[in-house]
Amino acid sequence: MRNRAHTFTLGIEEEFQIIDPETGQLVSHIQQILAKGKMLLKERVKAEMHQSVVELGTDVCSDIKAVRQQVIDLRSQLASVAAHGGLKIASAGTHPFSHWQDQLITADERYATIVNDMQQIARANLIFGLHVHVGIPDREEAIDVLNQARYFLPHIYALSVNSPFWLGQKTGLKAYRHMIFQRFPRTGIPDSFESLSEYEEYLKLLIMTGCIDNAKKIWWDIRLHPFFDTIEFRICDAQSRVDDTIALAALMQAIVSKLQKLRDQNVTFRSYPRRLLEENRWRASRYGIDGKLIDFGRRCEVNERELLDEMLGFVATEVDELDSHAEMAHIERIMRQGTGADRQLAVWEKTQDLKEVVQHIIRETYGGVTLA
Repeated sequence: MRNRAHTFTLGIEEEFQIIDPETGQLVSHIQQILAKGKMLLKERVKAEMHQSVVELGTDVCSDIKAVRQQVIDLRSQLASVAAHGGLKIASAGTHPFSHWQDQLITADERYATIVNDMQQIARANLIFGLHVHVGIPDREEAIDVLNQARYFLPHIYALSVNSPFWLGQKTGLKAYRHMIFQRFPRTGIPDSFESLSEYEEYLKLLIMTGCIDNAKKIWWDIRLHPFFDTIEFRICDAQSRVDDTIALAALMQAIVSKLQKLRDQNVTFRSYPRRLLEENRWRASRYGIDGKLIDFGRRCEVNERELLDEMLGFVATEVDELDSHAEMAHIERIMRQGTGADRQLAVWEKTQDLKEVVQHIIRETYGGVTLA
């Protein structure tokens, strides 16, 4: 194993749906969850803007094996808390049929400010994401790695699509969550930055001019976290299966490790402009892994699975060093067997019943989970 100045630590945040198991509907019961959940999970469990959403966050983990165990343990504890109140949890990018108008907003100054600022755009933002933090303590290095990692965001998103339904309708997209969240400002794929100082000057300008009051209101698909020394990947839909969550996290870790290694060798992966990357992001939302992305170097469309194979080859050495072979094997399994969206759609095609889709999501969310 090569000598690294640091380990690429991992942290994961997952946003879950709070479900009435009888109706399959979202319910605004976060206070009921927190009443018992805070005693058990402490600061690892949090409310979100809507009271039908609950977030879990792991500790900083040294490797992919540690983060897997934490994700399983946290899901198990949250599921037990929910069961105590006669509730279920579910993990997917959107709820198949519940309406945002029926969900209460959490009483919190931060969320009140966002709703006051953005009005219906905020109230309608009933979506669920997976956020992965990869540790990289030198922020000057991190901004370079972030610039280059943007290229892989559509590839990662295609693997993670898990929101084909919205407000009781089959949207025709594999990931509709993106369409909801992009109404917010400062979302999507960021521009590249020449230096950390340019990035920090941008943040200062937004704060000075009253656009934002703090850097957490930068909601890009990938960002330098304002408080932690991490690159935070925010593009993925919430994943139903633990194995999918962990495999995606391992892939992001390997990409960051590879790009930093190239930087150490004075080799730079090509940085593409946002306007081109957004084309691939749209295709990933629409088709998942079944479509084509643009290979900008070759100036042609390429099957997504072919580009995913190239990406796995690109990080193969890092997978050896990070000991994440099992997780990359699961990425290949997703490529063969389909994404969360593909599985949701298969249930819909078989049953024509969105309540059955919700039950399917719940079953997958509870895979490997142990109730206390």
